[in-house]
Amino acid sequence: MHYYLVLALNGYCLYHMYTNRRPYYWFFIIMFVPVVGSIIYIITQVYNKRDAEKITNEVVNIINPTKKVKDLEKRLQFSESYQNRLNLAEAYLEIKDYNNAIEHYLNVLEDRSQNNFYATKQLIEAYFNIEDSDKVIFYTEKIKDHPEFKKSRTQFLYGLALERIGKIEEAEANLRQIDIRYSFYEERLILAKFLLNIKKNEDAIEILKEVNTEASHMTKPNKRLYRAAILEVEKLLKELE
Repeated sequence: MHYYLVLALNGYCLYHMYTNRRPYYWFFIIMFVPVVGSIIYIITQVYNKRDAEKITNEVVNIINPTKKVKDLEKRLQFSESYQNRLNLAEAYLEIKDYNNAIEHYLNVLEDRSQNNFYATKQLIEAYFNIEDSDKVIFYTEKIKDHPEFKKSRTQFLYGLALERIGKIEEAEANLRQIDIRYSFYEERLILAKFLLNIKKNEDAIEILKEVNTEASHMTKPNKRLYRAAILEVEKLLKELE
């Protein structure tokens, strides 16, 4: 337990450092002076009462992810509100309990007075993860005219669902929308594989080369985050040479 607590504390400090653009020397203090370095960072760079509570909650959620769900279930029992149910659905999605997430998202969508684009988008994510392509397509049809739909991950999932049911041309049209430079690295790798499968090798190689070039300019945190995708891109390029 102590080991995971130290990892969680260090992880939080590094995340805070990068997102708040703190000086890079903090990386060495946090990593090479375990615990003490993180405590110094929190006291000097983060600490106030509100942030202290937030840090405690995030560390606990990393160590015991179901605690967040249980707390949100109690909150929903106390106050049956749109936001409380949406928060609970989100928590289930985070721990990959897709069936419970779907149940609560569907309940949320019954409130027609709300702007349900976000909840529908998340519901599509959950349905995709249980491989229910018909439901992915059904709910996507309800939001695909929304301005935030185009070039989004939701449109990409829609394309993959279309591929699963054999609508290859429609799938390609939607999947290609995700090909945006310096973003969506994992999705673009999947797009390249799709193009290879339909014998559009030149297009696939072009995307793989672009991702490979972009990877050389990534920050170290992003290189760690997308390491698996980058390695697979490199492997595919070697195989295709």
